[in-house]
Amino acid sequence: MTAIVLPGGERYELRGAAPSGAGVSPSTSRIAYAAAHVVADPLAENVPGAPAVVDWDATLKFRHHLWRHGLGVAEAMDTAQRGMGLDYPAVRELVRRGAAEARSVGGRIVAGVATDQLTGPATVAQVLDAYREQLADVLEAGAVPVLMCSRHLAAAAKGPDDYVSVYSALLSEVDDPVLLHWLGPMFDPALAGYWGSADPRAAADTVLALLKDHASTVDGIKMSLLDDEFEVELRGKLPSGVRMYTGDDFNYPSLIAGDEHGHSDALLGVFAALAPLVGPALHKLDTGDAAGFRAALDPTVPLARHLFGAPTQYYKTGIVFLSWLSGHQDHFVMVGGLQSGRSVAHLAKLLVLADEVGLLPHADLAAARARSFFATAGVAQ
Repeated sequence: MTAIVLPGGERYELRGAAPSGAGVSPSTSRIAYAAAHVVADPLAENVPGAPAVVDWDATLKFRHHLWRHGLGVAEAMDTAQRGMGLDYPAVRELVRRGAAEARSVGGRIVAGVATDQLTGPATVAQVLDAYREQLADVLEAGAVPVLMCSRHLAAAAKGPDDYVSVYSALLSEVDDPVLLHWLGPMFDPALAGYWGSADPRAAADTVLALLKDHASTVDGIKMSLLDDEFEVELRGKLPSGVRMYTGDDFNYPSLIAGDEHGHSDALLGVFAALAPLVGPALHKLDTGDAAGFRAALDPTVPLARHLFGAPTQYYKTGIVFLSWLSGHQDHFVMVGGLQSGRSVAHLAKLLVLADEVGLLPHADLAAARARSFFATAGVAQ
């Protein structure tokens, strides 16, 4: 039985999806990471303000799902609820376990380095020490570090020079290339004015100067400003050998496809939901079939734009809802109680959009779970 009743009384018949192409090898023309979520222990005290309790088996199983579909894993990024329920002890364990699993299958993995072990206001010097602590943890685990934006640095910095001093110190202390990270305030309002200016182009000048001075130790920069024209503009100014990793969950097909002037690689939260479609689509680019790539992924953009709609930081709730409907976990509970971050109406539309592009592999299972969810919200089934 695959029929459900949506809020408002509409009857919807789930289509389900054909078996996905698990076992896809990574693309040879693009590097693509999916920022993976964490699966909470549903019977633990995963409530606002409590330490995170993670279901490690289900969390790591989801990472294997991403690797089987040809994607790399971006571990402990904002999709994993950094700063929204996942405390640093859990982050450190997540990185350690994720990197070990990556080694076991030869999977690609990067991991976030931030300053979220700090409590309360911090000086620029304290921010640098916090970054160093997490950088050491990620390197010890064996993952490639992603130097994430820091709320503490955004609060402490007096201007661009403070950003340059912190990042220059870190980049001078690593032997192998790392990734930088530019997350816009739509994802985290506390990051407004990052890099020392509210004007993105002035901020970009600071970033470009930093990259020019440290190009040998920067693999690329992940950019999540949801502004495709600005991303293309900045991409064209990057030093040789420095990649642009798009974090634009609104405009990813055109940015990854690129043009005669270049393309973006990818580090995207939406790819955690789209994994069965992304791997085969990227292989079309390997053969020069940009039109085929666009034909495969352009239809997913309405889903992504809904998933990441304002307030954008709560996209994580939709990611977990789709993971539950798809059978990757047995419940719809999140650390910090974040399952309440989206409305019933929002999630109902998300379900329909996901089904329309073939992301729900088991229609009967998805329908049964959706009916139970809507019934608890008072929607008679």
